[in-house]
Amino acid sequence: MNVTATEVTTTPPDDLFIEDLVVEYSSGGYAVRPIDNLSLTMKSGHLVILLGASGCGKSTLLSALASILTPTSGRIRLGDRTITGLRGSELTAYRRHTAGVIFQAFNLMPSLNARENVMLPMRAAGVSRGEARDRADKLLEEVGLEHRVQHKPGGMSGGQQQRVAIARALANDPPIILADEPTAHLDYIQVDGVLRLLRGLARPGRIVIVATHDERMVPLADQIVELTPRAAGDALPPETVTLKAGEVLFEQGDTGNRIYVVEDGEVELVRKRDDGTEECLAITRNGDYFGELAALFGLRRAATARALTDSTLTGLSVRDFRDHMHFGSVTEILDRAADR
Repeated sequence: MNVTATEVTTTPPDDLFIEDLVVEYSSGGYAVRPIDNLSLTMKSGHLVILLGASGCGKSTLLSALASILTPTSGRIRLGDRTITGLRGSELTAYRRHTAGVIFQAFNLMPSLNARENVMLPMRAAGVSRGEARDRADKLLEEVGLEHRVQHKPGGMSGGQQQRVAIARALANDPPIILADEPTAHLDYIQVDGVLRLLRGLARPGRIVIVATHDERMVPLADQIVELTPRAAGDALPPETVTLKAGEVLFEQGDTGNRIYVVEDGEVELVRKRDDGTEECLAITRNGDYFGELAALFGLRRAATARALTDSTLTGLSVRDFRDHMHFGSVTEILDRAADR
């Protein structure tokens, strides 16, 4: 099944540019920076997959691209048009006509039927009721739901609800489609149909950007953006690091795939609060280790590591660390860390 162009036409956009993007916000009193100096280009006509574990910044990036969230710094451009600088009516027009969003939880109005849900963004954009109704029916036919136009979300399967959400995202024929974990609530049969639909949406004049941890989507992609870089794992050689007092090994929010063992000296782990102050989480000394969560699970660093004294550390891959410390399992690593 392929979603084709409809009677509403737009000028094909240029590529989408993300330049030195930083997003930082407060969470539980701490400063969180899921996007840190990200730069990349997404080509018109491409299906782009944002791949990574939960918490790596996929949904945050989609929110910035949809102009739902304002970045801390950096710029997003669609061709020569700067998206991050839009305000007022220009921002409203961008949200209505340029970026269509497909939500993980569908976000359909439960009191409205499929046709009415798809009509909503068109009516908000000033399209007449009759024109919006005709276009909604056409879009629902294109996603294979022509027989369900009068059904409300509660009477449809998860896959059918996601198809309605896709039709709704296409309502104003936007040049950018943003999908957040679109297969998260679907069984394997429903996933097949939604994957085919998403692949069909990417065509000249439109970019489809999908945030997912579902690697079944990888073969469909024209471009893959790994927001949490894959660890080099066993290929990482051990490294010896020497730090002067006050020198930082890594910052809160950095990516990393090594676990560090303190051979000599003291290293403090501090977490930045949203008011700019710091909280000391731990002071590590000879024989202690830190950085295990980022290395084990592909997470960002949850704290900053800074030397209190001149220090020497050994950085190890997960496998080398287990051999070095004689741990038999990941659970032992985490249990030992919890006991410190």
